[in-house]
Amino acid sequence: MRVGDILNRKSTRIATVRMNETVATAARLLRNENISALVVKDVCRTEGNVAVGMFSERDVVRAVAEHGPAGINMKVSALISVQKMVSCHSTDSLEYVRDLMNDNHIRHLPVIDDHTLIGVISMRDINATTGFDAMARPGPRPAELAFV
Repeated sequence: MRVGDILNRKSTRIATVRMNETVATAARLLRNENISALVVKDVCRTEGNVAVGMFSERDVVRAVAEHGPAGINMKVSALISVQKMVSCHSTDSLEYVRDLMNDNHIRHLPVIDDHTLIGVISMRDINATTGFDAMARPGPRPAELAFV
């Protein structure tokens, strides 16, 4: 199965935030959209057409943990690494993307085809599709089954 197969089943809306917005604004977007990551777009150099990174709930926590209440007023750009945006293509296999996420310790990837952002894939999307979620759910252990 490929990344594009998952994107075809998801909403076409891609939640984004501009890199010059504050952490507070990004956190509100995350909450309002009921999602855990936003694609960060560069509005200064490219008029908002280029994805430059991802901003997640982890970044909100990091901003507040490292800077206290002032962290919510920081710019999103201060918390992302523009030089190392990890992304994938719609033709990539789910196994490849899972390994890419694990290797980079991330849970969301922008999907970029021909220099165009076409979606976002998450570890949850991959796990739900491959059945990993069902295998990882808690259930009776083998020893408990013997005593039922």
